[in-house]
Amino acid sequence: METLKTFKGTIALIGAGNMGGAMLRGWVELGLDPKHVMAVDPQPSPDVAALKAKGLRINAPPVEPVDVMLLAIKPQVAGEAINMLHQMVGPDTLMISIMAGKTIKFIDDCLPGEQSIVRAMPNTPAAIGRGISVAVANARVTKQQRALADALLKAAGLVEWVDDEGMIDAVTAVSGSGPAYVFLLAETMAAAGAKAGLPADLAMRLARATVAGSGELMQRSDLETAQLRQNVTSPGGTTAAALDVLMAKDGMAPLLDRAIAAAAKRAKQLAK
Repeated sequence: METLKTFKGTIALIGAGNMGGAMLRGWVELGLDPKHVMAVDPQPSPDVAALKAKGLRINAPPVEPVDVMLLAIKPQVAGEAINMLHQMVGPDTLMISIMAGKTIKFIDDCLPGEQSIVRAMPNTPAAIGRGISVAVANARVTKQQRALADALLKAAGLVEWVDDEGMIDAVTAVSGSGPAYVFLLAETMAAAGAKAGLPADLAMRLARATVAGSGELMQRSDLETAQLRQNVTSPGGTTAAALDVLMAKDGMAPLLDRAIAAAAKRAKQLAK
């Protein structure tokens, strides 16, 4: 991606854990020179630390404000962490937050002046470049800053932009937390298969491959998910019998309604 290959400024990555580290690896793979990145993390992962040999600075604050600061820290420590970073933030610094719950206003209130801020919610498939992020920008973000934010977020996968920040809590509940729901699906499918008489290890292999393959089919197909489901379902067959249970009034739909509502509620609570 040309935007990252030609970037000559400084990016401060605050938090180099699972998500922050995945973002960093994606940037480097897309051509960003590690010497333009400074990572702040008390315990950077080994793969992040290895980039030091290629010019990555670790826990070495720059002497002047950075061009971009990406916040990949836990929301519970956000206020304290941002307050310690004021010397790295200038009037032209673009702030990108991938923290759950914390609003643009919260971040702005933690800083001494008005700031260009993008709030985004990625998900864990970012670790293999197959995530999806939904982002929203405040009014101070310029066209050039938005393009840069888009390039940085695309290192983790697809990017969608919205104009209403109020959508981000629901995004967090659907795609941010969503991988855990899919992993649970595989886990429970395997457990049910074992109860039906399969060896536990075989049941798990079948569940994992089925979930992964179905996800890849959805990714590649232009068909609606309802049509893909119908294509697997023969009238009166085994799939139809299972779907009669999953699509009953007390089946999967109301259960996911409650789960996503609970996640969205928690995201709102984290904003406080």
